[in-house]
Amino acid sequence: MDIEVKKKRFLKGIISVPGDKSISHRAVMIGSIAEGITEIENFLLGEDCISTINCMKNLGVDIELKGTNVKVHGKGLYLNKSEKILDVGNSGTTIRLLMGILAGQKFETTLTGDDSIKRRPMGRVITPLSMMGAKIEAREGNFAPLTVFGNKLKGIYYKMPIASAQVKSSIMLASLYADDKTTIEEPYPSRNHTELMFSSFGAKVDVNGTKITCYPGYKLQGQRVIVPGDISSAAYFIVAATLVPNSEVTIKNVNVNLTRTGIIDVIKEMGGDIVLTNERTINNEKVADITVKTSRLKGIEIGGSLIPRLIDEIPVIAVAAVFAEGKTVIKDAEELKVKESNRINTITSELKKMGAKIFETEDGMIIEGTGFLRGNTVESYNDHRIAMSLWVAGLIAEGETKIKNAECVNISYPDFYKTFDML
Repeated sequence: MDIEVKKKRFLKGIISVPGDKSISHRAVMIGSIAEGITEIENFLLGEDCISTINCMKNLGVDIELKGTNVKVHGKGLYLNKSEKILDVGNSGTTIRLLMGILAGQKFETTLTGDDSIKRRPMGRVITPLSMMGAKIEAREGNFAPLTVFGNKLKGIYYKMPIASAQVKSSIMLASLYADDKTTIEEPYPSRNHTELMFSSFGAKVDVNGTKITCYPGYKLQGQRVIVPGDISSAAYFIVAATLVPNSEVTIKNVNVNLTRTGIIDVIKEMGGDIVLTNERTINNEKVADITVKTSRLKGIEIGGSLIPRLIDEIPVIAVAAVFAEGKTVIKDAEELKVKESNRINTITSELKKMGAKIFETEDGMIIEGTGFLRGNTVESYNDHRIAMSLWVAGLIAEGETKIKNAECVNISYPDFYKTFDML
């Protein structure tokens, strides 16, 4: 499906965005290996999270889905052998976290996914899980399809080469099946939803700076989980309201966990007018309403410990940088190369088609703030984050922009275009 977007004169309104993708995935997985019932409210109905539900069902977990409410009948740590190959679709979170759970089971399981998943590296998860005693056979040692042979696991100390919440979470899930404690050391803190959810479900976790220690032997108990709005989805409205003239947009009930609010910090540093109100804590997660107004932006340098806190938002930050005065440099973002597409390459090439002065580097990009884009036909590469970022670019570009394969937003935000139409 191709979709066309034209320049907007203003954006005004109050909206909500769907439930947080990371929390939705984890609530289903951790609820499945807990005892008792886990009730999840405001679950994200994107294709990736539905893939997680389907995989857990194939492993014998009874899961009821009614609208955005999910009831998970936990089986405890040990699941049933799947009668079929588990298909994770496009979901990197599903395959990587599930590998951690499957490493400690009493059976083997084969996992596969779509063409994008088959190109994404799994060695970064296979290495620590193998150190724990898991046996994993993967195509070329690094790619799906792969088979996890469940085994007795041992606790390890693992120093992560790159901060990655998916890799960390996979090791943490495997640690529940280990014979002793497991400690993970990150170079920088990545999103900490697994740590917070482990604690609320009854697992023992100690966090000391960038070290996370997990202890086996604690029973997980089913919980009620209210999923806040996803800040990665809110990011497109934050940037759009900053750039489109005469705009004021409020996004209600957004997750503002400090490991995720890099987008807010960056837009504020660039000069953006962003205010958080109604701040509170739900299920150990910080939640707030975010109000954004049109602002004049300036270029900045983005890198280091900030990158794990905004890794999914970098493509739309690149759009903001085109309209910032001066130069914006994004570095230390090699992780973007192994997402649904190589996002350094894809956002650079598509914004260039629209006239941006943007240059790809080994670990990021350099953007000259020209303050101008022109409409063109651009490609999503079947990457939801690229499609949504190009939509925001189209709202401020001169003329009309056509986005090819724009339906890929269904992966994380099925009503994305409708929500913008409400403003």
